[in-house]
Amino acid sequence: MLRATKHIAHRDTTKRVNYLCNKIVVSSNAQYSTLNHRYGGASGSNNHQQQQQGGKHHYYYRNDFLAPHGPKGWTIPPNRGYGMFVVRVLRGALKLRYLLLGGAIGGGMTLNKKYEDWKDGLPDLKWLEEALPQGEKWSQFSKTLIEIGGAVKDVIEIARDDLKAKTTVAALGLSQDDSRRKYETLQSQVETLQTEIMNVQIKYQKELEKMEKENRELRQQFLILKQQKKSGTKKIKKSLIDMYSEVLDELSGYDTSYSMADHLPRVVVVGDQSSGKTSVLESIAKARIFPRGSGEMMTRAPVKVTLAEGPYHVAQFRDSDREYDLTKESDLSELRREVEFRMRASVRGGKTVSNEVISMTVKGPGLQRMVLVDLPGIISTMTVDMASDTKDSIHQMTKHYMSNPNAIILCIQDGSVDAERSNVTDLVMQCDPLGRRTIFVLTKVDLAEELADPDRIRKILSGKLFPMKALGYYAVVTGRGRKDDSIEAIRHYEEEFFKNSKLFQRRGVIMPHQVTSRNLSLAVSDRFWKMVRETIEQQADAFKATRFNLETEWKNNFPRLRESGRDELFDKAKGEILDEVVTLSQISAKKWEEALNDKLWDKLSNYVFENIYLPAAQSDSFNTMVDIKLRQWAEQALPAKSVEAGWETLQKEFITLMEKAKKSPDHDDIFDNLKAAVVDESIRRHSWEDKAIDMLRVIQLNTLEDRFVHDKSEWDQAVKFLETSVKAKLAQTEETLSEMFGPGQFTRITHWKSLTEDQNKRRHVKNELDKILKNDDKHMPTLSYDELTTVRKNLQRENIEVDTDYIRQTWFPVYRRHFLKQALQRANDCRKAYYLYSQQGADCDINCNDVVLFWRIQQVIRVTANALRQQVINREARRLDKEIKEVLDEFSEDEEKKAHLLTGKRVTLAEELIKVRQIQEKLEEFINSLNQEK
Repeated sequence: MLRATKHIAHRDTTKRVNYLCNKIVVSSNAQYSTLNHRYGGASGSNNHQQQQQGGKHHYYYRNDFLAPHGPKGWTIPPNRGYGMFVVRVLRGALKLRYLLLGGAIGGGMTLNKKYEDWKDGLPDLKWLEEALPQGEKWSQFSKTLIEIGGAVKDVIEIARDDLKAKTTVAALGLSQDDSRRKYETLQSQVETLQTEIMNVQIKYQKELEKMEKENRELRQQFLILKQQKKSGTKKIKKSLIDMYSEVLDELSGYDTSYSMADHLPRVVVVGDQSSGKTSVLESIAKARIFPRGSGEMMTRAPVKVTLAEGPYHVAQFRDSDREYDLTKESDLSELRREVEFRMRASVRGGKTVSNEVISMTVKGPGLQRMVLVDLPGIISTMTVDMASDTKDSIHQMTKHYMSNPNAIILCIQDGSVDAERSNVTDLVMQCDPLGRRTIFVLTKVDLAEELADPDRIRKILSGKLFPMKALGYYAVVTGRGRKDDSIEAIRHYEEEFFKNSKLFQRRGVIMPHQVTSRNLSLAVSDRFWKMVRETIEQQADAFKATRFNLETEWKNNFPRLRESGRDELFDKAKGEILDEVVTLSQISAKKWEEALNDKLWDKLSNYVFENIYLPAAQSDSFNTMVDIKLRQWAEQALPAKSVEAGWETLQKEFITLMEKAKKSPDHDDIFDNLKAAVVDESIRRHSWEDKAIDMLRVIQLNTLEDRFVHDKSEWDQAVKFLETSVKAKLAQTEETLSEMFGPGQFTRITHWKSLTEDQNKRRHVKNELDKILKNDDKHMPTLSYDELTTVRKNLQRENIEVDTDYIRQTWFPVYRRHFLKQALQRANDCRKAYYLYSQQGADCDINCNDVVLFWRIQQVIRVTANALRQQVINREARRLDKEIKEVLDEFSEDEEKKAHLLTGKRVTLAEELIKVRQIQEKLEEFINSLNQEK
């Protein structure tokens, strides 16, 4: 279809070019006639001469110079020469038509070049405007030239596209199936790259967070130094509520399970789901800082909000430096999204709610200083998308927070529903039966006034409806049912409602101070600070006593050690591991090559014997079979096996250094689990460079091309290598035979051992097989059918029944021992045959092909070990060092991993002591500031 379309385009364009060219010819003839008439025609002129040649007329003028195309003594008049130049230009344009057609067939690239060359070669024709006439005909002529230029461009583009399409199809040469497969391959590669990019982004995100944390610490140190420089030893003063919030944060980390008594005051906001408790908290904070959902559980984890007065209305998370401007809707939206993200991130393992606390600070003009904790709403019925223990988890979490004898309970009750449907009041009565620290809040009073009896509402706010007791009863309006309403709009609506409410029609029933969120926040803040002043010194004394007890226990158990937490221990272990990695680079090149040689032969020996040496020995042409087998080996399995041996050697040497470090007198066994985990993870991640396999393949193939032993020392080394290898293999074979045939007579007598039935049967089979090898010293490795039959019949005479497979299983190690003993004899015969070999080569009277084979293998191993040693020293040791550092950085950010790897009484006791000391110091600092404020 594409070719047909382009063919039609070629045909139409060609017709258009022919039409325009003919038009140019007619126009050029008319112009030439006009020029001829204007500058003097053929008749009536005394200064020109007409010559007739073959029916064509040529006009020349007499001049002192010879004309290029006229007879001697004649030249073209100047103005008429201009016209002749135009004619030559037009003739070139006519020739261009044939160039275009040929270029379209032969290729658009050549045509394009010719067109560009022709166009660049044209002179500047601006001078023709003065010599040639102006008018309608000349405009038509110019228009025609422009059209022919456009047509030429179209032809070039079509030809170029056609050539490109043909070239692409010819270059690819792919069918639709091949194209689809190639597309799928490319798509999978793209997906792989996307996954790698995502992993790299996650990795660098972690690095960025780490750098931000370090930057925060450095900035804090800089501010402290700057402040000290300005005011001597004066410290930066923190706000009282911020100091108190830090103490609570320390306690939250110290007692995450709430199993110990955490008696520091805080305001706990509890209520049924969708009762408006989050809205109450937002009214106190004067900003919509929490996400909302229609009937969906949004609060999935405790949110600790520290309220403080400040010049700007901002919010900030405890673990972040970013401040959200609460006067901007864009920042409010981002803050709500971040809160929702943190809540969902805290829920793991299919849970619906979490105990992880999200800490936030809100500062602004007119805010009351206090610490509030918003808890998930209490539910009576679970939905299918909730975890089975959600209801019990919420009840348990709420009880834990309310059980604090100094916690102020802000009990939220939905005024728009029946009071009998409330779940929270019964729970509050269980934790605070006397109501000494409970403040009752009735929300949605505007809806309650329309739906319920005002007298019933007055009873609730008077404390006469519920058996629950409280310090105070408050009524608030948390909204008008509009999601986009601001806190200012809600507060204005709340104030207007209470001014006109029916609840105030009777005097003395509801006092004015019991309504509005403003009065509620003042009452809660006043009660909060009163309780803080009453209890804070008692808590400081309790932690001081706990600190003394822990320090005494530490001195009794670890008198010579300083208490070090997990972070400090991890940093010390990290330094030791990195020192051992540096020691890895100090291993000598000779030791590396020896270790690599041993590991290479250990990995390759079995293949050499089973796949090269034994098959070649069974062949009539030993050397030809060896060449074929060695080349196949070097092209396929040998490079990969060599890299595997190099990696195992690097791993072995590193672990050896780690084990050696354990024997040091300064070694601390508390780091053993951590070091082992780091090494295992680093080794699991590390892989040898891919290009090393290709490099080794080239080196090994070139080395195996050498088939001649060059000197006597190499010959002796090859003989020794052959004997050592054959003896090792013979020892393995003897062990196999010993297990198969049982111990000898002397061992049976001295160690009181006897043969099993199978061992006894195999001994009889072995005797028959030894006869075969004795009669044919150069027997093939396999038994013939006649030999198997003979062995079976001879055994039957002795009343022993065996099958052919049993005989073959016995034959294999027996023949292997026979072959290896012959190989040892040949190696001994060739020990002093080097000079004979060097003169006669492969035609040597003594068969030393075994020695040459093992010399070639020895050379390959030596060259490979040298290449691997260079790779280890120059690249792999550094890459392993990098992997270890990355693993250490990841472990340092994973508190659970550190807690799992650094264990024991020494660690737990030190961690608890450090934490208690920090809390006690912060409590004392807070008490000093609190006393100063008094």
